[in-house]
Amino acid sequence: MTFQPIWPWWIMLPVIAGVVVLLGWTAVRSRQHGAGLRGLLLPAGLVALLLLAALRPGLPGGSVRAAEADLNVFFVVDTTSSIAAEDYGNGSPRLDGVRKDIMAIAGELAGARFSLITFDSQAVVRMPLTTDTSALGTLTGVLEPQITQYSTGSSVTVARTVLNERLKAARDSHPERARVVYYLGDGEQTSGKAPEPMHVDASLVNGGAVLGYGTGQGGRMKEKSSYSSGDAAAYIQDRSGGSAGDAVSRIDEDRLREVAAQLGVPYVHRAPGDGTAPMMQAARPGALKETSESLEGRTELYWAPALAAFVLALWESIRVLRQLRQLRPGRTEAG
Repeated sequence: MTFQPIWPWWIMLPVIAGVVVLLGWTAVRSRQHGAGLRGLLLPAGLVALLLLAALRPGLPGGSVRAAEADLNVFFVVDTTSSIAAEDYGNGSPRLDGVRKDIMAIAGELAGARFSLITFDSQAVVRMPLTTDTSALGTLTGVLEPQITQYSTGSSVTVARTVLNERLKAARDSHPERARVVYYLGDGEQTSGKAPEPMHVDASLVNGGAVLGYGTGQGGRMKEKSSYSSGDAAAYIQDRSGGSAGDAVSRIDEDRLREVAAQLGVPYVHRAPGDGTAPMMQAARPGALKETSESLEGRTELYWAPALAAFVLALWESIRVLRQLRQLRPGRTEAG
């Protein structure tokens, strides 16, 4: 069995030692006051189970293919309203395909460092470079389009400044690591003027791809009133003409090809059912190196002590509620 604690060992060990000392001191105090230790069993068990879950136990086994160790991967993701257009497969939003492909790429490049940049009216670094694919998965899973009322028009190249800064910083800090850029979007320009070129120095990008989502027929987009994904919403209306109707977003592949040319990477259209291999092959025009090394796989077991702690806490809560009900004063009959 192996352990991968949620905090570094230099934090976990003092925490564990402190908890053990506190429980021991409590046990001694209980004995001095004539109380038994039975009342400490449940709290001690809960603490022990939670600490065990925090240590993230797991069973080694299997392996995953490793990427070149010196590889930095930048995801540049379109989060404008159009990424919610429902023309990805059978009426699904384009963002579903974006989420799926990000995690597929991360799976193929296990061991690399990943950064997530999103753009709508402006570009934001959501996650700096890290090898933590769990964090990448969490952030990718909660990606949502921009709130509709905040949308004032966007450019497909608005992320150029932030991307350049991140690429230069990565080069300056670790020039030996290859830098890969994946741009994921639909190419729709809504700012009312032609997009400025990406202006990314060719030496900063060693590989990657522009991935396009959507169809020529286009799809409708639901309004986004808040960042609560459970909100029901109407469709965005197109009021550019004389009468209002559901707005339709269509992919602009010519624009995406321009972005790809400016980044010096290939363009790949993505649709449901498309395999990962063609996307990865297109993104490796000889700039990325394969490696025969592999990373040791493991089966996570932290959920078992966490579930046991939940059951104990639930049982204790029920027991306390029963005791409180017994303490309620009984009704007195009027005499």
